[in-house]
Amino acid sequence: MGTYNPDPDPRQDPRSSGAVRPGETPPAESSTSSGAGPYRPLKRGWSKGPLVAIVVLAVLVALFFLAYAIALAA
Repeated sequence: MGTYNPDPDPRQDPRSSGAVRPGETPPAESSTSSGAGPYRPLKRGWSKGPLVAIVVLAVLVALFFLAYAIALAA
C-alpha cells in the first residue's frame, strides 16, 4: 500500500483536468452561527455617555458661533 501525499503532482492528478466526480466535493456547511463564542446579550446604557458628550460639544460649538456672530454685528 502506498503512502498518501496531501500535495500530489498536478501532472499525475486525475482531478487536474477540471472534472470533479460525484461524491468528491464536501457537503456545504449547515451552520448559521458565527462561531465567535457564547452568546452574550448587549448591556444597555453604555451609549449614554458618548451621546451626552456629543450633545454638549454641539451646544458649545453653536454658542461659540452665536457669540462670534454677535461680536461681528456689534
